[in-house]
This record gives sequence, structure tokens and C-alpha cells, in this order.
Amino acid sequence: MDFASLLGIISGLALIFSAIFIGGSADIFVNIPGMMIVIGGTTAATLLTVQFRDVINAFRGAFIVFTGDKTNPRDMIDTMMELSRVSHRHGLLALNEVKSDSHVLQRACDLLAEAASEQVIRNTLQNEIDSLMSRHHAVQDVFRKMGTYSPAFGMLGTLIGLIQMLSQLDTPEAIGPAMAVALLTTFYGSFLATMVFIPIGGKLKARTLAEVTNLEIIREGCISILTNDHYMHVYEQLSSYIPEAQRKQISPSAGG
Repeated sequence: MDFASLLGIISGLALIFSAIFIGGSADIFVNIPGMMIVIGGTTAATLLTVQFRDVINAFRGAFIVFTGDKTNPRDMIDTMMELSRVSHRHGLLALNEVKSDSHVLQRACDLLAEAASEQVIRNTLQNEIDSLMSRHHAVQDVFRKMGTYSPAFGMLGTLIGLIQMLSQLDTPEAIGPAMAVALLTTFYGSFLATMVFIPIGGKLKARTLAEVTNLEIIREGCISILTNDHYMHVYEQLSSYIPEAQRKQISPSAGG
């Protein structure tokens, strides 16, 4: 799992539950009808807004993002530099032998080996970038909507509880517990939005930006390889995608 995600989940839950246990009994924070309103209402509203397939893809994508390794742009630059070396030593046709887990990089190598034009390579890889952004936007949108709906249903549950409380004004001793139960749904909605849905959406957006950067590195690297740019020129162009502090010195003779 991504270390930052693990640290955020553990620290966030630890702080919230510590405050609950320190303040008294945790049992008072359990209210089944309130959970049904918030969780059920959020799920129902989300399914009314987006397709069921998108919801399934959203949770599957979130699981992959939080458990899978992120491709570092520096690693992708190193990969493209290695392909540049192979191309200069053995020609573009040698790239046909390259095998990669990335279907985009594999497709790019096949296009280079086939001596496709620069415009074809640029358009093909740009379409891959646009398609990835569109798919990821649909996934992120699911969590953005759930982050919006859950506090709204929390407030709705509170209003329901207040109405029920006001109907019992003739029994003053029941007002306090009834008010606490009414406010619990707001707590549930805020908790889900701020600790679950919005952070997941943010993490997915950050992963999308990283993947887009990697695809842009592949696109620009392939075009540089196709135009037979010098090894140093290829690196200087690709290194602009990473912070200056992460760039390394390349010897002019490194290209072989």
C-alpha cells in the first residue's frame, strides 16, 4: 500500500476514535437508523446519478490505487532513455522485440518499429492520454458525488430526528438523547465525506496526474527517438517533466 495513504488512514482514524473513547462511551455513537439513512441514501443517490458499472469501476480503481505501486516518472524516463540507446545501436526495428507491462509503451514501440510517421505516433498516444483522463474522470466523479451526498443525507437524517424529537416535547427527559441521535447522522455524513470519499477522490486525481505525466513522457520520448535526436537532447526534453532536484547528470557518451 502507498505509505502516505496508510499513514493518513491510520492517523485520521486514530485521532477520531481516540476523541470518541476519551469523551465517554463509544456506544452512544452507534445508531443503526442513522447509518441506514446516510449510507443507504448516499448509495441510492449515487446510483441514480451515475451508471452502476461506473460505481463498480470506481471502487475497483480505488482498491488498485491504494494497494498498487505508482510508476515513478524518473523510472519512465530511464526506460525511454534505454529505448533510445537500443534504437541508436540497433535501429528502430529492434524496438519490436521490446516487451513491457504497459500496453501504451508496448504500442508505442510497435509504432516505432513500423516506422510510423510522427503525426501518427503523436495522435495515437494523445488519444491514449485523452482516453485515460476520461476514464479516470468518471471514476473520480463517483467519489466526488458521494462526498457531496453523504453530508446532505446526514443533515436529512438530523432533520428527521429533530422532527421526531419535537413530537416528544411532553417528555423533557427524552429530549437530550433524541437530540444526540439526531446529530449522529450529521456526524456519519461528515465522517464519510471527509475521511473516505473526498480523500479517495483526491488520491485518484493525484494518481491520474502521475499516469498522464508518464504517458506524456512516452509520447515525447517516442517522437524524439523517431526523429533520431541525440541522446542528450532526448534526456533534456524528458527531464523537464520532473523537478530539477530529481534530475541526474548525463554524460554525452552515455548514449553509446
